[in-house]
Amino acid sequence: MGKRILILSNHFITLYNFRKELITKLIEDGHDVFISMPKADENSYFSDMGCKIIETPIDRRGINPLTDFGLILCYIKIMKNIKPDIIFSYTIKPNIYGCIASNFTKAKQVSNITGTGATFLKKSVVSTIAKMLYKASLKRSYKVFFQNSGDKDYFVESRMIKNNYAMVPGSGVNLEQYSISDMPPDKVTNFILIGRIMKLKGIDQYLECAKIIKDRHPNTNFYIAGFIEEARYKEIINEYHTKGIINYIGFQKDIKSWIQKCHCTILPSHGGEGVPNVLLESAAMGRICIASKINGSKDVVDNGVTGYLFEAGSAKELIDNVEEILGLDYEEKKYMGLKGRDKVEKEFDRQIVINKYIKEIEKV
Repeated sequence: MGKRILILSNHFITLYNFRKELITKLIEDGHDVFISMPKADENSYFSDMGCKIIETPIDRRGINPLTDFGLILCYIKIMKNIKPDIIFSYTIKPNIYGCIASNFTKAKQVSNITGTGATFLKKSVVSTIAKMLYKASLKRSYKVFFQNSGDKDYFVESRMIKNNYAMVPGSGVNLEQYSISDMPPDKVTNFILIGRIMKLKGIDQYLECAKIIKDRHPNTNFYIAGFIEEARYKEIINEYHTKGIINYIGFQKDIKSWIQKCHCTILPSHGGEGVPNVLLESAAMGRICIASKINGSKDVVDNGVTGYLFEAGSAKELIDNVEEILGLDYEEKKYMGLKGRDKVEKEFDRQIVINKYIKEIEKV
C-alpha cells in the first residue's frame, strides 16, 4: 500500500542531480510524493513525474532562528495538512527546522547530513548556534543519515545526536549515467577542478599548482568549471585564464563531456563535504582523483590506488601528487582510473542509497 512521503529540500538542482532516481522509484512503487522546495521554473520536472510541489521560500544564507521562525511554522502547516507517513530532508535548514516541526506534529523524519560546509571548521557564533539547533532538533529526530564517518563521529562526540543514526554512501552515483570512458591520449595531460570558486574549496592551492606545473610541464592543461562564488577571485581567475595558466570554462550543465576530456579530477577542498559527488562521478567514468585528506574525500579515494590524497591547504603536496601522475605512463593512468570505477561500483552505486530509503519506508 502506498505511503505519503514528504521531501524537504532547499533547491531544485540538488534534488534533480542526486535524488531523481529515488523519487522515480517512490512514484513507481505507488507512493504519494510531496516536495517542499523554493519556487523555480524547473519544479515542473517533478510535478510532471506525479509529485505534488509545495512552494516554500527558504533563505539559503546564514542561520538565524528569529528570521527562520517562519520556516518552522510553514513546515508545521505542511505536515499537519499532508499527514506524511515519513519525511526525508536534505541540507541544514530543512534538517533542523523540519525536525523541530516534525517533533511538534509527531511525524517521522529522516534527516540526511550531506556535509557541513564551513559551519564547524572553526568555532564561531554561527557554529555555536548551529550546534544548539542541531541538539534541539536531531536528538529527537526519527533517524539521521550520515554520508561519512568523520561527520558522524563529530555529531556523536558533540552530543548533537543520540543513537538514532545510520550510514549511507553519500548520494551515490548513477553508474549508467556516468559510464566508464577511455582515458584520453596522454600527449597532453588534462586536470579539472569542478565546483564553486571560493577559498574553502581550495582554489588558491589549485591556482598555485597550475602555475608551477605549467611552468615545468607546458604539455598540461588545468580546467576550472564552476561559478565564481567569492567576488575577489573574479580578477585573479581572469588573469590566470588570460595568461594561459588555467582554462576557466564557467558553470557547465554537461560536466560529463569535460570529465571525459581530462585524465584527473582535483578536489582541494578544506572540509565540510559529505561524500563529494564530483569525485564519485569522475571515478565512475574511470578518471584518477586527487583530493585533500578530509572527511568524505578519504572515503572515495584510495591513496596510491585510485588516486592521491594530500593535506588540506598544502599546495606543495598537491603539486607532488600532480607530478606523480605526470610520471605515470598511459597504461598506469588507465589502470588507476579503472580501479576507481571498481571502487564506486562496489561501494557507491546509487541503488545502494535508494535501498536504504526503501527500507525506512517499509518500517513505517
